[in-house]
Amino acid sequence: MLRRQRHFLPAKPRRRPPPRPKPSAEPSAPTYTRDVVRRVTNILRDHPWSAARPLLLSLPGLVWDSHVVARVLKTHPPLQKAFLFFRLAASSPTPGAAFRHDRYTYTSMLHLLGEAGRVPAMLHLLAEMLRAGVDPDAATFTTVMHWLARAGDVDAAMRVWEEMRSRRGKCRPTLVSYTACVKILFDAGRAAEGRRVFEEMVAEGLRPSCTTYTVLIEHLADAGKFQATLQIMSDMQDAGVEPDKPLCNILVKKCASAGETSVMTFILQHMKEKGIVLRRPVFLEALEALKASGESPNLLWEVNPHLASEGMEYDPTFSHLSCITDRSTIIYLLASRNWSAIEQMVNELTTRNVKFESHILSDIIQASCANCRPSCGLTVLYYSLRVGSELDRSAYSCLLGQYIRNDSFDLVSKIVERLIKHGCNLGAYLLSVLILRLGSAGHSSYAAHIFGLSPADQNVITYTALMNAYFQAGEVDKALELFSQMITNEISASAGTYEVLIYGLQKAGRKQDSDRYRRERMEMQWHRQYRDKHSPEDSLCDHLFCGFHG
Repeated sequence: MLRRQRHFLPAKPRRRPPPRPKPSAEPSAPTYTRDVVRRVTNILRDHPWSAARPLLLSLPGLVWDSHVVARVLKTHPPLQKAFLFFRLAASSPTPGAAFRHDRYTYTSMLHLLGEAGRVPAMLHLLAEMLRAGVDPDAATFTTVMHWLARAGDVDAAMRVWEEMRSRRGKCRPTLVSYTACVKILFDAGRAAEGRRVFEEMVAEGLRPSCTTYTVLIEHLADAGKFQATLQIMSDMQDAGVEPDKPLCNILVKKCASAGETSVMTFILQHMKEKGIVLRRPVFLEALEALKASGESPNLLWEVNPHLASEGMEYDPTFSHLSCITDRSTIIYLLASRNWSAIEQMVNELTTRNVKFESHILSDIIQASCANCRPSCGLTVLYYSLRVGSELDRSAYSCLLGQYIRNDSFDLVSKIVERLIKHGCNLGAYLLSVLILRLGSAGHSSYAAHIFGLSPADQNVITYTALMNAYFQAGEVDKALELFSQMITNEISASAGTYEVLIYGLQKAGRKQDSDRYRRERMEMQWHRQYRDKHSPEDSLCDHLFCGFHG
């Protein structure tokens, strides 16, 4: 039987799967301007300029353009570093074309200078802006005008206003400009001019805002025309502008100060309808005014139920609790590092004789010195002396150290003198460190003055520190005379004292005298080895001066 031959089909080649695409790298996270601005601000706050400059030039994502530079300046970095950053932006390498400051960056820098009270520097920068061919806008003129008026030069502020008006083709005054000008004139007692500016604003077709009405109402209240303030409030409501919380608080405060309870009642009724509440200090003044006039404070409680729930309605001591608001404001300003505002507020508190907690004042001094703003710390120090608050010694050390590093030795001497006259106990250690630093700088006269201010702290430590100051200044005879005075006052010399004497005499080339004091030191140490205890002053003196050579 024949078998059927099998036929096999040729094998099909196996199909290879297509190669898998390689996973692409994860897209990098986008760089946001707010993050770059935050990094730049932190660099300016936390580093000296010598370290901050290379960090800024190599910061990834930093684009040197008008928007970023203006945003950084508006975060209020330290003034000196802000100005250096402003200069660095103009000289930084920008791809494509060199960066040039425009009116936005110039205005931001002008505002920082004006806020810090550097009016001449602000005017110099404005002149530089004009020379560079950058046309100021209304915001620039308004900024300069505002800070000139705050500095007390109203005439210069009005010349800036006239310059802005003369540029109507290029720069037209805005509502904010008119409002600022009206306020400047009212505050300067030039009410007729202020009214003419307001009428000009209306004639230009600008609609007054709530801030503009607030300026008018505050002026009328200061003039005692409280019925006219009610008419202005009615007119602004007819114009579709509702009185806001600041306006109501200002007007209630003015009414309380003048005893105008009828107008105050009308405003409180409006606040009740709109759900507006008073600030705590204004609430207290209103409460006292109603009590003085014999009227019921029920409406006041209805407007401010949150204050009644705290149990303060009949507490006689609550009239002094306005310091709670001041305290909160100071803490907020400290957290935002707004040193100019803190200085102004502390000066205001000084005139009111309001006492603050010592630890808050100490924190302000230490933080202001750390941010290179010792003027703020000095203002707080003088305030604490006036109200009788004794600060931490660390605060005194920070402030004095800052002025020593700035070579302001005359001011250091005056600060120490004022502290001691007010009964502040700096202690022997801090005094000796001050004398040492003054001696190292070659100011033995200041060191001797500080030594003589506190007789209670004249011990072996301060005597030895002053001897070292004399040796540093080359006044060897004065140092030996001081040593003899110390022995006469029955103050025993320590090993540190002899260390200063021996090294100072050797340096002056008086080998015979140094050998004599070396023998005295050996004799003193031989006697002292049989004593079980050493005084704390001797131990501290040995710690400071043994092994100390200038």
